[in-house]
Amino acid sequence: MPAGETPLEKIATETYVPLAKPSLIGLSRAEIVEKLGSIGVAPAQRKMRTQQIWHWMYVRGVQTFAEMSSISKDMRAELEKHFTVARPEVVVEQISNDGTRKWLLRLPSGTAGEKAHEVECVYIPETDRGTLCVSSQVGCTLNCSFCHTGTQRLVRNLTAGEIVGQIMVARDRLNDWADRESPNGNRRVTNIVMMGMGEPLYNFDAVRDALLIVSDNEGIGISRRRITLSTSGVVPNISRTGDEIGVMLAISLHAVRDELRNELVPLNKKYPLEQLMQACRDYPGASNARRITFEYVMLKDVNDSLEDAKLLVKMLKGIHAKINLIPFNPWPGTRYECSDWDQIEKFSEYIFNAGYSSPVRTPRGRDILAACGQLKSETEKLSARERQALRAMAMTD
Repeated sequence: MPAGETPLEKIATETYVPLAKPSLIGLSRAEIVEKLGSIGVAPAQRKMRTQQIWHWMYVRGVQTFAEMSSISKDMRAELEKHFTVARPEVVVEQISNDGTRKWLLRLPSGTAGEKAHEVECVYIPETDRGTLCVSSQVGCTLNCSFCHTGTQRLVRNLTAGEIVGQIMVARDRLNDWADRESPNGNRRVTNIVMMGMGEPLYNFDAVRDALLIVSDNEGIGISRRRITLSTSGVVPNISRTGDEIGVMLAISLHAVRDELRNELVPLNKKYPLEQLMQACRDYPGASNARRITFEYVMLKDVNDSLEDAKLLVKMLKGIHAKINLIPFNPWPGTRYECSDWDQIEKFSEYIFNAGYSSPVRTPRGRDILAACGQLKSETEKLSARERQALRAMAMTD
């Protein structure tokens, strides 16, 4: 690579170290059956016990085996010896003026002395839904120039359990489990977006396994039509997403010319726009009812001209698509500015008149760096005293 050129992808600096006492969260039913066999549970009982554990973890949201009252006391004690149902620990909770919540989560360390890693996830409450933005990596594989998260190194991929665990933490904090429903009976976490830290399609297997658990109708039960996976364009895994996961797809697009996209999303040099658009045309299950979302951050005097809008409409011809326009969310040190509001409206109007839905995303959580492209675990820079104070506030909220 020439000196001074930004690499397309980062190399993980660490790998996951399995826990001496692993959590059952994130395992498939078949894997739990196998784990039960490893501790001597009789073959005739394994499937039944697995169903019981699955229900207690994903419907009731229990945090200890002792709470699984339909399982015998002796069995609960045996499970406690070998496994946990632990999820990530809330280190800091921040609440925006608009109600958005951001959690800094510490992942369980694998071995004595290993530094515990941290990720962020964000909950966005709206009138008709509650959306949870979930991370897939510690850091990020990519180097998108407008994205704060992309300025981090890539530490490692998350496991399926660590991905599912973020959703379980959100339900814990929001009192959102089956036996603790809100007074009107509505769920608070209704939608999942894989748009947090990391590139989901560079952690495909873990993301797939996690989302299959999240969408399981005998467990967490969030419909696949309410789960959206966003990718910067890892073309080989786009079709696999449709075939093996079946969730809604979003493309982090941001430019309609390869030269510009190479700068904004350097991965474009590996998978240019022509390949990316063909993968979208071929996406399994795409239809007018299951449109692909194209995310387009509005950068002043960079990608926001009417000529860009015209090229965007032309490029999306033949794709079941909607365009999500995102006002740029500034972060410390960025060289970009958000497009003027008048220009965003002109851009949106042109796309709408061409027959495409083009909502402008309302910025949420900017005051706590929880908006799109801002996740970077800034809370890691807080002093120990500041972190302790924020944590105490979170525990009493």
